[in-house]
Amino acid sequence: MQASSPARSFTLPADLKTEMESPKGLDLVALSAWLGQANPDLLNLSRPLSASLITGGKSNLTYTVSDGTHEVIVRRPPLGHVLATAHDMSREYHVMDALAQSPVPVPAMYGLCEDPEVLGAPFYVMEKAEGTAFQRASELNELGPVRVRAISERLVDTLVTLHAVDYNHVGLSDFGRPEGYLERQVSRWRKQLEKSRSRELPGLDELANWLSNSVPSAAAGTIVHGDFRLDNALIDSNDQVSAVLDWEMSTLGDPLTDVALMLAYQQLALDTPDGEDAAVTDAPKAAGYLSIDEVTERYARLSGRDVSHLGFHLALAYFKLAVILEGIYLRFSQGQTLGSGFDKIGDGIFGLIEHGLNARTSS
Repeated sequence: MQASSPARSFTLPADLKTEMESPKGLDLVALSAWLGQANPDLLNLSRPLSASLITGGKSNLTYTVSDGTHEVIVRRPPLGHVLATAHDMSREYHVMDALAQSPVPVPAMYGLCEDPEVLGAPFYVMEKAEGTAFQRASELNELGPVRVRAISERLVDTLVTLHAVDYNHVGLSDFGRPEGYLERQVSRWRKQLEKSRSRELPGLDELANWLSNSVPSAAAGTIVHGDFRLDNALIDSNDQVSAVLDWEMSTLGDPLTDVALMLAYQQLALDTPDGEDAAVTDAPKAAGYLSIDEVTERYARLSGRDVSHLGFHLALAYFKLAVILEGIYLRFSQGQTLGSGFDKIGDGIFGLIEHGLNARTSS
C-alpha cells in the first residue's frame, strides 16, 4: 500500500508525453508523473502508458492501464453528476486494503490519491485480478448449468464469508456505525432521490414514506458490501470467486441489506423479457443458477441468520436500486456517463417500484 501524498521527486521524460493517448477521464501524463512519485516500481515509466475504459461500469469509471508488459487498474468517480457520499475513492480503497488480511478475496491496493488536482478527481490504483465479471446469462450459459450452479453457490458463500469477518480485527471499527443503520439508509436514499429526480415516478414516494415509518430492529452489525451481485465479482478459471469489486457503498450495518439487494438484482433479471438486456445484469437467468429461494436458504443455513422476515429489507433494496438507476439515467440523459448499455436504464425503474411496494406485505 502506498500513501496518497507522494514524497519522492520524479520527472517524466518529455518525449513520452507526446506518445500517450489518454482516454476520456484519465490523463496518462498526469498519472505517470504521480506514479513516479507514489509508486515508481509499479510500472515501467520509461515507456508510454496506454489505457482503456473497462466497459459495463455504470458508476465509477474503471480503466486498465498498461506499460506494455504489466497491467494495473485505475478507478475514479464519474465525470458528471456525483451524489453526496457516493463515489468515495478513499472508502473503497481502505476497505479492500483492510480485507486483504481476511478470507474475503480482494485485489491488492497499490496507491490512493485524494488530490483532485492530479486527474480532476480522487482515484486509486490496484491490482488487476484475474477472472471474469459475468454480467449476462448468455456468457454463463456457455459454461453449462453445473458450473453455473457452482458459481452462484460460491457467490453466496463469499457473502457469508464477508459477513463473518470481525471488522474490529481487520481495523475497520471506525468504518461505520451499525446502530441506526437502517434509519440512516432510508434517509440517505430519500435524499439521493431528490438529487437525482428528473421526472415523475409514480409510487416511489409512497414506498419512501412506508420505509420511513416501518424501520425494524437491525441485526448485529457486520461489514456490508452495499452492492453485492455476480458482476461485481471476478470468477476465475476454477469457478472460484477471485475478487470482490465495487466497494463504494460499503460500511458497517445490517447484513440482511446485502442479502435483500442480491435478491432484488436477481428478481430484476428474472423480470427481463427473453431477448432483451437487463438494466443491470441478467446473469441470474442462466440455466443452473440458484433460484431466489435457494439463494435465501443457502445464505441462512451457512450464516445461521434468520431470513424469514425480509420484507422491509427487500423493499429498501428495491427503493435503493430505483434511486441508483435514476441517478444513472440522469447522468446518461445529460451525456455524462461513459460506456454502453444505458439506453434502457430508465425503463427498469418502474418494475423496481412495483416490487418494492409488493414487498411490504411480507414484512
